[in-house]
Amino acid sequence: MSIDPLLQLLRQQARYSHQELAEVLSLSEEEVRSRLAEWEKNGTILGYQAVINPEAAGDVDVSAFIEVKVTPERGGGFDRLAMRIARFDQVVSCYLASGGYDLMVVVEGSDLREVARFVSEKLSTMDGVISTATHFRLKTYKENGFIFGESEGPQRLAVSP
Repeated sequence: MSIDPLLQLLRQQARYSHQELAEVLSLSEEEVRSRLAEWEKNGTILGYQAVINPEAAGDVDVSAFIEVKVTPERGGGFDRLAMRIARFDQVVSCYLASGGYDLMVVVEGSDLREVARFVSEKLSTMDGVISTATHFRLKTYKENGFIFGESEGPQRLAVSP
């Protein structure tokens, strides 16, 4: 089953008006309004956000991707511990992942020390957390479908004799 075309449009550009969405999908504005209201009510749509280029906005916060190995809880698996981790203010995203670790946690802080303190004082000390590996974001090339810093025109390498 594929995602609803209305949801796909919103994922690409959440600023479309109800009228624009209706025109693109050949629906009535009322049908668009009704479907969006229902999705907001039932939790299909959790919110709307802008994708912001941190360099252009002057954002100097530090982002880190933290691989977390955990011991699954009896009767709760990974869910309870993952939800406890997700509730920390520093946590931007938290995913269950396959591979060499169990959770991928995205954290933001004002500097490296703040992220390090979060990992050493809060995350690593939680019951059930076996180990962590922290990777700091150095540069963003693409986020949520948007490419950062792309200049106009194709990029060509200089040819020298």
